[in-house]
Amino acid sequence: RPAGKTSGSRRAAARGGAKGGPKKSPQGQPPRRGPHGQRETSRPRELDARIEERNRERHSKPQVKTPKTFPGAEEEGERLQKVLARAGMGSRRACEELIDQARVEINGEIVMEQGRRVLPKDEIKVDGLTVATQSYLFFALNKPAGVVSSMEDPDGRQNLGDYVNNRETRLFHVGRLDTETEGIILLTNHGELAHRLTHPRYGVKKTYLAAIQGPLPRDLGKRLKDGIELEDGYARADHFRVVENTGKNYLVEVTLHEGRKHIVRRMLAEAGFPVEKLVRVSFGPIPLGDQKSGWLRRLTNTEVGMLMKEVGL
Repeated sequence: RPAGKTSGSRRAAARGGAKGGPKKSPQGQPPRRGPHGQRETSRPRELDARIEERNRERHSKPQVKTPKTFPGAEEEGERLQKVLARAGMGSRRACEELIDQARVEINGEIVMEQGRRVLPKDEIKVDGLTVATQSYLFFALNKPAGVVSSMEDPDGRQNLGDYVNNRETRLFHVGRLDTETEGIILLTNHGELAHRLTHPRYGVKKTYLAAIQGPLPRDLGKRLKDGIELEDGYARADHFRVVENTGKNYLVEVTLHEGRKHIVRRMLAEAGFPVEKLVRVSFGPIPLGDQKSGWLRRLTNTEVGMLMKEVGL
């Protein structure tokens, strides 16, 4: 053969050699190779297409962050320490310490970790006392004599509403005190708590100091606790004691859980000792203390929790 001439097969082999690039697969594509140059097993085109389609879908979808919630929560809620701080339990750092000390529980479960989120429907307790986390208001007023136990009066007499008429939220009184009786009366916008505090089923006790004239028989306390018959049925005191005695002037303490109208005055009058002056000095676990007549004060979170515990909230 003339020099410089090669056969067709040799020319084809030369084109498929090192200078001509890799030999193509039967489908016309270069063979797949792994990360270290090893030859990979070919896979169907349909599988490649599905993988590429899945990757496109994954990258095209917006990334949605899953809220950090506790099991069973349907919404994101709010961090527990923030809710406690807003409810007046202290700074956020102080509320975090309450959680660290295992003093906080949600729906009966003690919280052991920080960052727990809560919903408005969740019941939160600190040291076993319910925390009012919603926009509820609770006040104690030392009602003076002559003030009507209503939030307004059509006859223009001084009433409880005169002490809270600058409040944006409408309040209502928990029970009543007759006009001439002084002492503690609660005001709130928490309807269920107010209902339970006045319902006979829950038996919330109220304590009164009454000024009467003696001498008193030794068995007066026993008679009051055994029951005094009134026109609307028997009335019984839970506790009775003489607090002070100067000559014929007696100051006695009467505790009872009934809420009938003028109940203390009627009981003592029926026993033969009309009341000259009457002051309610406690409502359940909330004492009047040294609160001045006509003064309104906001109940503490601890006091609110005590009231709720008293009636099973």
